[in-house]
Amino acid sequence: MTPASFFLTLLAASSAIAAASTNANVEVETRSLDEIYQAALKEGGVVTVAAGGDEKNQQDTLKQAFEARFPGMTLNVTVDLSKYHDGNIDFQIANGDVYTDTAILQTLHDFPRWKQQGLLLPYKPADWDQIYDAFKDPDGAYVGLYIISWLNLYDTDYVQEPIKEFTDYLRPELKDKLVFTYPNDDDAVLFAFKLILEKYGYSWFEQLLTQNPRWVRGTATPSTLIETSNSTYVASFTGTGTYPGTLLYNTSYPSEAQFVTWPQTGAILKDAPHPESAKLLHSYMVSKEYQEAINGWTVRKDVTPTNGLAPIFDVPNTNITAFGDWMMDRAAVERLRFFFEDRLGTAQGLSPLEDDI
Repeated sequence: MTPASFFLTLLAASSAIAAASTNANVEVETRSLDEIYQAALKEGGVVTVAAGGDEKNQQDTLKQAFEARFPGMTLNVTVDLSKYHDGNIDFQIANGDVYTDTAILQTLHDFPRWKQQGLLLPYKPADWDQIYDAFKDPDGAYVGLYIISWLNLYDTDYVQEPIKEFTDYLRPELKDKLVFTYPNDDDAVLFAFKLILEKYGYSWFEQLLTQNPRWVRGTATPSTLIETSNSTYVASFTGTGTYPGTLLYNTSYPSEAQFVTWPQTGAILKDAPHPESAKLLHSYMVSKEYQEAINGWTVRKDVTPTNGLAPIFDVPNTNITAFGDWMMDRAAVERLRFFFEDRLGTAQGLSPLEDDI
């Protein structure tokens, strides 16, 4: 199929099914995990996931936990940038060849669109009422499965004074030692820069550029370079990490400016080849047993966050729904992306999944 015919087919498919509304009357799951597990085994014991991320091994922990918890099940995970997964899913749908069971993505604006087009299988896992309302579609079309946040990362072997506020990155001793993900290559990083400029103004960014930071692709790349570069790069705020730190770096959250958090959201495709297996995965990921093992914030009301963190809606300087709201305004996102691209240039380098960093 040519690109032109692909988009025409997708448009026709979307128009044809737009009237097919999601079933608002879907019942909350009453089966136990083990009962869903048996149904998944009968279906073939395989679930195929399109997972947003920027390193191939980022879902290895989930794969190992899921397959250990449910022997005989295989979790096939393809990690790629969410902005590439969504187009690939559209392509599968347009071709009538859907092989993905569930998508777990950062591109939160995709889920309402797919729901409106009738492309999602509504499903409400058990304990649906214990998942924060802001993280779930009321009709069960999609649900937040875990929370991601950007935070400060810095190497305490080389950074003597802790980094907490975004103005700390302007300290003279950090010149030539900072590493950041291109904001024009990742919408969640772009949103972080938006929040910082709203607090400190454009002059902050001008001063940051005088620090001569390295710009990279992928949000895992900064932490990797901080861990392995032997003091060449020592700090970043464009990535996630273990709070309150590891043996290799320390982490902190700012208290002055807003920082980015969002629910990484999942949905089962209507034509998923393995719907019971996808339901098992979603049920497991929002279950109390899985959420209690997460280091950090949780999508459940009845699970206390680890490491002394307050419940996510009690944290004063993050708005966990703001990123999703902003992502819906694609024109605003594009304008800001080009604003930074004009100043930094297009993102340079291989895909972060292929660059061996």
